[in-house]
Amino acid sequence: MIVNYSSSSSEEETEHSSKNDSSPLRKRRKPDAQTSTSEPLDHGSVKRKAGNLTPRLPLPDSVKEMFRESEEQWTDKSEEHGGRHRSFQHERGNWATYVFCPYDPEEAFLELLNEIMAVAAAHGVPMTLSEEFHLSLSKTVVLRHHWIQPFIQSIRTGLTQFHKFFCLADKLRVYSNAEKTRTFLGMEISTGQTQLLELIKIVDETMKEFNLSTFYKDPSFHISLAWCVGNHTEKLKKTCLSEMQSLVDAYEDGPFYIKLNCTELRCKAGNKVFLFPLQ
Repeated sequence: MIVNYSSSSSEEETEHSSKNDSSPLRKRRKPDAQTSTSEPLDHGSVKRKAGNLTPRLPLPDSVKEMFRESEEQWTDKSEEHGGRHRSFQHERGNWATYVFCPYDPEEAFLELLNEIMAVAAAHGVPMTLSEEFHLSLSKTVVLRHHWIQPFIQSIRTGLTQFHKFFCLADKLRVYSNAEKTRTFLGMEISTGQTQLLELIKIVDETMKEFNLSTFYKDPSFHISLAWCVGNHTEKLKKTCLSEMQSLVDAYEDGPFYIKLNCTELRCKAGNKVFLFPLQ
C-alpha cells in the first residue's frame, strides 16, 4: 500500500534528496486534485503512472469468511440431533438453560423400561431411551453468557432455606411437545407436589428477574423416560399404554415406584452443570 504524507518535513526531505543524482529517492507526487482523502487507497484513489502501478494483493480467505456467519440464514438440521427440532435458533453466545432434579436409575428400573419400550416397538412406535432422567423445574430458556453467573447466584440465594424431600412416581403418561414434533413417555409424580410447587416459585422468581419464561401455570410433574420423532400420542394411548402400565403395576412383587430423592437441584447451561444442595 502507498501512503501519502502531507507534512512539510517529509517534502523537505525528499526535495533535498532529489538534488543528489546518486540518491535513489524521488520526490513523491501529490495526489490528484479529484482524489478524496476519505476514500480507501486500495480502491485506486491515488492515480499513478501505469508503469509504476503495483498490483494489489488478493484478499485472504480468512478475511472473506470473517463475517459470513452473521449473515447466513439459520437452518435447523434435525438430522444432526436425532431428528429432533430446536425450539429456538442457535446463536453463538446463547446458552440453552433449564433447572431440574436428577434421577439416578436403579437396575430394576432399567430392566422394566426395556420391557416397556419393547411393547411400544411391537405396536410400530420404536422409542429412544432418554439421555438422562430428571424432573424439570423450569422451561428451557436462553441465557447470554454474561448472565450465567448472576442467574446461578440468584437461584442459589432463593434455595438457601429449602429442605430436601422425596417424590414417588408410578403412573405412565404419553405426551408430546408444544410443536407436536416429538412424543414422550414419562412417569407422573404421585407424591411431593406441594414441595415441587414451592421450588417452582423460587425458580420462577429468578426467571422474572431476567425477563425469561416462567414455568407452566398448572404443571404436571413427570420424569421423561423415552421419546420418538413425530406425534404418536393418540396411537400409543389407544394401542398399548394400558399394556405398558400393566408391566409397571405387576412388576415382580407389586407396583414399581420411582423414588426421587430431591437432595439437590441442578441447572444445566450449555455444557455446564451447576449444583444446588438442599438443606
